[in-house]
Amino acid sequence: MASGSRQTEALRDVLEASRGAGVRVKEVPRRELDALAADHHGVVVRVREPVDLTERDLATYPFGDDDVVVVLDGITDPQNLGAAARSAEAAGAAMLVTRIRRAAGVTPAAVRASAGALLHLPHARVANISRAIERLKEAGFFVIGLDEEAEADVYAEPCPPGRVAIVLGSEGEGLSRLAREACDALVSLPMRGRVSSLNASASLAAVLYAYVVPSRRS
Repeated sequence: MASGSRQTEALRDVLEASRGAGVRVKEVPRRELDALAADHHGVVVRVREPVDLTERDLATYPFGDDDVVVVLDGITDPQNLGAAARSAEAAGAAMLVTRIRRAAGVTPAAVRASAGALLHLPHARVANISRAIERLKEAGFFVIGLDEEAEADVYAEPCPPGRVAIVLGSEGEGLSRLAREACDALVSLPMRGRVSSLNASASLAAVLYAYVVPSRRS
């Protein structure tokens, strides 16, 4: 009974949120939902797939003066991609840039892990990350790579003003050599405990909120 009440309350919240957002709601038999999704908990949403941007779009995109772009250099786990996108969108990033090959795509698992952020955050998928970094630099971005071996940590000096791109490497190998060499600066996260590192999405969230966001409070 308690479980049913919670489900009814959750559905009521979904309906209220949908009405508030102007989303059309249609009630259908459960079998129709079962045909659309195996694990739907009574609600299925139809969304329009976002259109991926390309490397060329980096040169013409209407970035703002203080925009932040997050570049993922080879994140292969859809859960990590989704979590990274969620952190980037929550921190106000203007765009996410990822590799086309040897990297996670925008799958249903990634979208779920992103809490929908991948449906809102502009996303450029590129063949060559180092070349994309050069494009961002040409667009006025100062590019900072997150590297656990960097001598400077995020507390060494404040994040520079203006357009900033944060580059995060793959889960196991970190930044590729070419991506590292393309960055304007490298920073690390200080590890005060016994573990030597954080996972990719946690590292990104820490850098965004401890280093980038505070520099943009004004």
